Amino acid sequence: MFENPDVPCFLFGHLTGGAVVLKAASYTHIENMLEGIILTSPALRVKPANPIVTAVAPIFSSVAPRYQFKGSHKRGIPVSRDPAALVAKYSDPLVYTGPLRVRTGHEILRISSYFMRNFKSVTISFLVLHGTADRVTDPLASQDLYNEAASGFKDVKLYDGFLHDLLFEPEREEIAQDIIDWMHKKLGVGNLANMYSQC
Repeated sequence: MFENPDVPCFLFGHLTGGAVVLKAASYTHIENMLEGIILTSPALRVKPANPIVTAVAPIFSSVAPRYQFKGSHKRGIPVSRDPAALVAKYSDPLVYTGPLRVRTGHEILRISSYFMRNFKSVTISFLVLHGTADRVTDPLASQDLYNEAASGFKDVKLYDGFLHDLLFEPEREEIAQDIIDWMHKKLGVGNLANMYSQC
């Protein structure tokens, strides 16, 4: 954005990245640089299987931040209905498939807890997309974000029966087009606002 200051900038985040993008956009100086954000299957309401984890996570995060919970990753949960796309995804050396580190898990719980209390403070323009059959993150949390956020320009799309990795689903081209259409719509609204402000 710094190299091309006149080019509109959108941020995209998936899963934990979605929560990170939303948190980053909560800072005014970052929000002012953006046209909006796009979130797919964001980790906005994460609850550990055992409540004790929430209590001990801060301690273990400080003492053994790199320790890995062997049973923490959700590799066995289906994330796409397209087998070929899954093979491509998990063949990519940049895709991490190992167990979760303690510090990472603690930070995910922290940011999730923050959003559960602060959806109403969100003012950035956003599009959030989620599959209703997602078993990794909570689609109802995405709906709650849409319902509660103070953003003046926002949209939510819940895809019936779709799984977690929307851009690996068989309908990924349609989903990508939904994202592009939303960005065009946002830029159109922004341009109209600028035209009226100059009148």
